[in-house]
Amino acid sequence: MNSEELILVTGATGFLGVQLVRELLESQPHAKLALLIRDRAGQSVQQRADMIVPPAARSRVQVYSGDVSQNHCGLNSAAYQRLCAETTRVIHSAATVRFDHSLEEARRINVDGTRRVLDFAAGMRRLRSLAYVGTAYVAGERADLVRESELDVGQSYRNTYEQTKAEAEALVRSRLESLPGVILRPSIIVGDSRTGVTSSFKMMYWPLKIYARRLWRTVPGFPDAVLDIVPVDYVAASVARLVFDEAAFGSTVHLCAGSRGSATIQQIAQRAAEYFDVAEPRYVDPKFFFAAIRPLLFLSLWGRKRRVLRDGRAYRDYFTMRMQFDTTNAERLLGPAGVRPPLVMDYLNRLFHYCVASDWGRKPVSAQ
Repeated sequence: MNSEELILVTGATGFLGVQLVRELLESQPHAKLALLIRDRAGQSVQQRADMIVPPAARSRVQVYSGDVSQNHCGLNSAAYQRLCAETTRVIHSAATVRFDHSLEEARRINVDGTRRVLDFAAGMRRLRSLAYVGTAYVAGERADLVRESELDVGQSYRNTYEQTKAEAEALVRSRLESLPGVILRPSIIVGDSRTGVTSSFKMMYWPLKIYARRLWRTVPGFPDAVLDIVPVDYVAASVARLVFDEAAFGSTVHLCAGSRGSATIQQIAQRAAEYFDVAEPRYVDPKFFFAAIRPLLFLSLWGRKRRVLRDGRAYRDYFTMRMQFDTTNAERLLGPAGVRPPLVMDYLNRLFHYCVASDWGRKPVSAQ
């Protein structure tokens, strides 16, 4: 690999970003990285970077204080000009993944932030490629086969995250004629398929935790709803490879389990019931649950179960999904290199084991 490679990464301290930084350092041993990291009270950006970059690789990593939601990505003039002159590739993965942001706030980060990164990239004199990390859930409330070439087919969205990621992707698509780039759409990212390790206990993990702890077993959803999850190691390896693959430029790629590797809610729940030794869930029609049952329960329940009712609203639509993601481009571009998502059911127990070993992220787990 060319020793002149300088890869700018946004979102490096996020769940995927941490794994991606380590993957790039390992798979591109002669490349240098530039990490754009936001300031945090009581912790410098260098300290934040040192938590994710192995000591042996720190000489290959440049750290910049910045924020994509600010003008010039929050960089001072000297840093901005230096990166414009030296950056060869950009991986933009910074985003808010919260479902409860207002539309204005989500747009400020996801859409305006992406616009600033695209403008930044357009001024880079040595740019060879840009990879934009979006989400498969720009498909919104679709219930059919979602093709990689499709974006806006008139679908509605469940939350401001999905909507603003769709708007951001449309912006990226409009620039791909002038910028060499690829759009990457992972589905729900979970822990490492080999170790189960995760630093994020959101999405699938929250309902799994309350179920495993016997706090709740009623599922307002359908047993045949499809849960497309992919391990973080697969997504990181795919992003690190595709940002260098000229055959991918101009394409959109689903980094998803797809019809071959995904599982239904019932399949995952049955495996969880066996692992955690709990009764299998009861499935209730979601419209009936939220219209009639939930209001009554909210009046009668207190404490932890009432908090479950409150917090669970953000996840309700993900128990009803029946869409499937086409992975034609992923198979064409990644398959020949042997980069494929493992079957969900093949590594599910490793995810469960890490949840228990770490007490759902509350205590450290020693390396195996």
